[in-house]
Amino acid sequence: MSTFRHFEDFTVGETIDLGSTTVTREEVLSFAREFDPQPFHLDDEAGRASVLGGLAASGWHTCSMLMRLLCDNLLLASSCNGSPGVEEVRWMRPVFPGDRLSATAEVQAARPLRSRPGLGMVTLVATVRNQDGLPVMTSRNAILFAKKDIAA
Repeated sequence: MSTFRHFEDFTVGETIDLGSTTVTREEVLSFAREFDPQPFHLDDEAGRASVLGGLAASGWHTCSMLMRLLCDNLLLASSCNGSPGVEEVRWMRPVFPGDRLSATAEVQAARPLRSRPGLGMVTLVATVRNQDGLPVMTSRNAILFAKKDIAA
């Protein structure tokens, strides 16, 4: 993201490119050991025996990778003031070591906050796709951004 963004810079219907990342085996194992030590996230054989069909990243790892892309390609170059929470997360397909993930975020809504006049709330629907263009995850959440006149 080359331009610093404030609340007023978001347009409903706009799609924001959040970049891409490649999933490594070591990252899958490291995340699983630390945060989601289910066998299908830690062991090839257990992964193959599961509904996932192979060693697969935790869905929470996929969420974390999306968060990194969101930070690197939008939030760190914006007037972001946090988020009231994630409204929905859906995992559609497993993510495997070697997958190349790309993400976009569509602006679904944008409204000023009455309770905090210097802020606006932008609702984003993010989609993460694998190298075949198939969606592996979606999320919907609101993010608070400062308005230009307040941030200046």
